[in-house]
Order: sequence, then structure tokens, then C-alpha cells
Amino acid sequence: MRKYKAAIVQMNSGRLLSENLDNAEQLIKQAKQQGAALVVLPENFAVFNTSQMYKTGVIEASDQPVIRAFLSRQAKLNQIFLVAGTLPVATVDTSLDAKEQRVRAASFLYDDRGEEMARYDKIHLFDANIADGHGSYRESDTFEPGDQPVAADTPLGKIGMSVCYDLRFPELYRILFNKGAQLITVPSAFTATTGEAHWEPLLRARAIENLSYVLASNQCGSHGPNRRTWGRSMIIDPWGKVIAQAGDEPTVIVAEIDLDLVSQHRADLPVAEHQRFS
Repeated sequence: MRKYKAAIVQMNSGRLLSENLDNAEQLIKQAKQQGAALVVLPENFAVFNTSQMYKTGVIEASDQPVIRAFLSRQAKLNQIFLVAGTLPVATVDTSLDAKEQRVRAASFLYDDRGEEMARYDKIHLFDANIADGHGSYRESDTFEPGDQPVAADTPLGKIGMSVCYDLRFPELYRILFNKGAQLITVPSAFTATTGEAHWEPLLRARAIENLSYVLASNQCGSHGPNRRTWGRSMIIDPWGKVIAQAGDEPTVIVAEIDLDLVSQHRADLPVAEHQRFS
């Protein structure tokens, strides 16, 4: 399929898994009603609270997962390809004390039959001091980094997968470009402070550098007294133009994807051939 509609789901996820899944279900349904063939959910769409990550991650790593089963049903029911933000998936290291066990922040890609096509584990972890109410962010206390870039072949084009803080590391996106990615997904929970300063410039730069569509789904609003996310989810074309953008409330945005436009820009501006560093 060379032309189709893609949708971004923007959420304000809270503490309750059941409520988050209900909200995701309704927004996915809206995306389907607007004609979307591809839907992207934000980072931590189902589990936002750090204290719940490991317990949930153990369940998701088992043979009876809750969130992964939900995602499979939604993809199949709505006959969509679904990039499922991130969800925690536990890793088992018997040498570690239970309190030291961590999870992977995993982004899953489901096809329209509900089958898992790909999984990307977030590589770059957000350990930073930010001048906001939360202050210090230490993802590495909870998460274990992945180490494999992922670009998945689909009927909707080759999809390069990334997550949030990855956005600050352009070398990852050049790897995805060199793997043939035509679209790049960026499920995120970008803070309000860093989002206001850097969200759009970084997203547009990744689109421009790699002549790729960028589909960035962000969390939005307040998640308790000390945590705010930026919203402003967007779809950007391979020339760096923002073709759909959300505000700061939960919503769905939709735009047309044209893979021939990717091919045209890459033929006119053959950066793949001009690279001097491997």
C-alpha cells in the first residue's frame, strides 16, 4: 500500500491500568473511524506509574499477558497495524535481588491480524535533571536498556521504531534510515519543560535528515502534582513539514502517508549515496 492514513493517539495516562486501556480502546476506535490503517500509541500508555512497572512487567513476560493480549485484540478487531507505545516487560536475572530487577520499555508492532510483527526495546534511558516539579528523572533505576535497532517490513512500508529520549541520538535514526526505514515512530512521554524547548525541532530534524515520515505520539497534561507532559503529538512528512498536530488534550490526529513522496525526495536528494562515514 503506497498511500494510506496514519493516526496518532495522544493520551493522559493515569495510575489505573483498566482506565488507561479503556481510554486507549476508545481512541483507537476513533482512529479507525477516521480511516487509519496505522495507529501509534504513546509511551507508557497503559502503565505510567513507576511503582507498577515491575509487577506488570512480570505479567507481560508470561504466557498470559494482559496488555499484549489487549493490543492484539485491538489490532485484529479494528484491522489496523498498531505500534503500541511502550509497556513494561520484565527481564529475569537470577543473580539479582528481587528489588534490583528491572524491566524493558518495549514497543510492539502488531499487524491487522493481531500478530506481533516486531518488538523494540528502548535503548536510551532518560536519566536527567530537569527544572520542573519532578526534578530528577532516573529511568535506569527501573528500566534496562535495549541494544538492537529495529526496522520492520510491513505492507505499509518499512517502519523504524524508537522511543522518546532516543530522539536526542541522531545516530540511531541514521541506522534506521540505512536499514531502509520509510517511517519512524516515536511514542513518547516528553516532559512539558523539555517538550516546549525541543520536541518539534528534534522531530523535524529527524524527518529532514532521514527523508522519512515521523509519527510522534506523546503523553499530555498532568500525571499527579509534580509531573506534566507536553502533548503536541505530530506527524511530519519527509521534507520536515508538520502535516498534523495535536494540542494539549487527549485526542486523535490523522494524516495521509505517501510512500512515493519518500522515494521522490530520496531520489532528488540522494543522501544515502553521499554518506562518508559508516
